[in-house]
Amino acid sequence: MLVVDALEVPGRFVDGRPLVAAADLERLVGWTVRPEGLCRGDVCIPSAAFAAPIADSPTDGGPILDGAADEVSQSVDLLAVADVLGRPMVADGDTGIVALALPSEERRRALVDRQAPDFALPDLTGETRRLSDWAGRKRLLVTFASWCGCRYDLPGWQALDDELDGLTVVAVAMDQTADDVRPWVDGISMPVLVDADHVLSELYAMSNVPTVVWIDEDDGVARPNTLAFGTDTFAEITGVAAGPHLDAVRRWVHDGELPPEAGEVADLDDDEVLARLHFRVGVVALRRGHPDAGRRHLLAAAALAPYDWTVRRAAMPLLGQDPFGQEFMDLYDQWRSDGSPYHGLLP
Repeated sequence: MLVVDALEVPGRFVDGRPLVAAADLERLVGWTVRPEGLCRGDVCIPSAAFAAPIADSPTDGGPILDGAADEVSQSVDLLAVADVLGRPMVADGDTGIVALALPSEERRRALVDRQAPDFALPDLTGETRRLSDWAGRKRLLVTFASWCGCRYDLPGWQALDDELDGLTVVAVAMDQTADDVRPWVDGISMPVLVDADHVLSELYAMSNVPTVVWIDEDDGVARPNTLAFGTDTFAEITGVAAGPHLDAVRRWVHDGELPPEAGEVADLDDDEVLARLHFRVGVVALRRGHPDAGRRHLLAAAALAPYDWTVRRAAMPLLGQDPFGQEFMDLYDQWRSDGSPYHGLLP
């Protein structure tokens, strides 16, 4: 079996390349193999590599796939699919874990077209929720984490959610489990979702928490990634007061007024995309009892994106490091001295 982005599918590695059943390809990447090539709906990418699925034979060491005979007879090279689609991939042949980058056009929708891509994440009860569950309302997408002091901001965001009838605040924790989040949500009734695989980090090009995105009634990104806080708990340290942003949200909800934007949100570069893939492989490896592989991929992720807190700081507790300790403070000072790089609008 292989684990592709947390989905278990019949398959295995052959010569370092992951092969999956042709029948599973659509649920993994949204494309199918037809005689004319790799297809999605009426769109096909002609390619000799996909003119016919790979047939397993005894010469390659036996059946490639577990499952029924018709599935075993037709398998597809997932790495070749990823190459044709332009979606970077990180695969660990020892553990059978694979992570594919999200289509870059999804990020373009959020950053350039200013249309909020939908997503599905579990809430604290395990129920799957989507951004579209609150369609037709103004929404404030607020990311936080148990490994960030911004966990103490949740009461401030809750107060804003209670105050403004025309707004829903959706808090998203970049944590591994709901249990990581529960100590910080006592008295919180606004939606709280858990993003264990950091989908939002890749989908919206986020590099730190807290990051806030304003989404209007028509699913437009009214204001992209913005550094903002729900309280003044850490204002002396960060130099950012909560009040100006909270007042701007009130004006947007009441009057439709949008503040001017200083700068723009840069897309992820190639290393940052790969860092997210290594992070995903690493956390899945840890969940499935492969500590050495998990550590290897988390360290690779940190090396590729050293100033991306959704990768570097989020990995600290998973690596047995203190995300509030001296190691982080040294990293924070280095980050500040290098200009505090951030994928988003500054206050």
